[in-house]
Amino acid sequence: MSDTAEHGEEQDGGGAAGHGSGAGPERAPESGVATAERRRERRTAAYRSARRVLARSGHRATLRERLAVLDGAADLYDLDAPVDVYGNGIVEALEERVAGLLGTEDAAYFPTGTMAQQVALRCWAARTGNPTVALHALSHPEVHERNAFSAVSGLRTVRVTSEPRLPTAGEIRDFDEPFGALMLELPLRDAGFVLPTWEELSEVVEAARERDAVVHFDGARLWECTPHFGRPLDEIAGLADSVYVSFYKSLDGYSGAAVAGPRSLVDEAKTWRHRYGGMVVQQFPAVLSALAGLERELPRLPEYVAHARVIAAALREGLAAAGVPWARVHPEVPHTHDFQVWLPYDPDVLEDAAAAQAEETGTYLFVSPWARGGPGVSYTEVGVRSAGLDWTADEARAAAGDFAARLPDLR
Repeated sequence: MSDTAEHGEEQDGGGAAGHGSGAGPERAPESGVATAERRRERRTAAYRSARRVLARSGHRATLRERLAVLDGAADLYDLDAPVDVYGNGIVEALEERVAGLLGTEDAAYFPTGTMAQQVALRCWAARTGNPTVALHALSHPEVHERNAFSAVSGLRTVRVTSEPRLPTAGEIRDFDEPFGALMLELPLRDAGFVLPTWEELSEVVEAARERDAVVHFDGARLWECTPHFGRPLDEIAGLADSVYVSFYKSLDGYSGAAVAGPRSLVDEAKTWRHRYGGMVVQQFPAVLSALAGLERELPRLPEYVAHARVIAAALREGLAAAGVPWARVHPEVPHTHDFQVWLPYDPDVLEDAAAAQAEETGTYLFVSPWARGGPGVSYTEVGVRSAGLDWTADEARAAAGDFAARLPDLR
């Protein structure tokens, strides 16, 4: 699912109101766009009224709720300091903080991750002399960014694999054309927020280096990878030549991203940031929210990951006990605090059941939209954050059973 837009829902069809002298005027069938908007409005209303969810995310909040992120901002930065102007002051403080966390020489703040990664990879292309970027077919730039690498930055992408996992060292070594950079998305969101093992990741990086390619980590959610790898952030980032991180996904900031790496690369990236229009005159609200995320959310991510594994197991058990003919939690043991749930129904059936459960019980188990994964099969993403920490396994199993009871019997 895209970070910026929901999947489209299927049309409901919408028949005529009736025939005969007492039926009144015939109602036109509802369009697919209207159906999708109606379902979106229903989800929003159900979410706002729900007493229990597994996660509360910034993009579903009200303006008042988002402004509350900055409560206590005086503990994050000196509010009597001059405001930032074109990337100085508080922006530089955030850049220094990120470089320290990732163990790199420097970091550059960007208003968007799309811009950040284009800049980083075009800088590497100039240095390697090869504009070809090897990546996964499900990587974010390939699926969600409208071919920005090629359309805007003169880069050419080649897909190493389309398997629902990260590329292997063998696939990198055996790939049949040269590339200047290998981009690895950690975790690979559209495959189910999956990660390789530490040994597998190290071998893939080594295979790329054997081909004289640089390695860039698309680490939008790198912050939450430490429990899976059993390594600190700086050791994980240290495998790559450069790293991109986001401030609004794992950390729930307003927006923004950073590229971290060697100082010479970061200096060049800042030049291209200006050329791409990323030299915003003042960015302190987003930067303050990023500092808040680093201070408040980053230390809690391992707790979220651990509880996501409890919830994932409980959902699998609850769906099985309810007699759902087939269900899949993927990964079976989540690698991060996000995972997928797959069920053998069309998306609109699952959307309606999820919303009805929220409306009738106050528990909104599956908040994210459902997407079609194949004929009669759909999936959704489930995330566990602070709001989900007070859910017990028994409560999650019961909620899964209640949800399943609202689905048609396929037997």
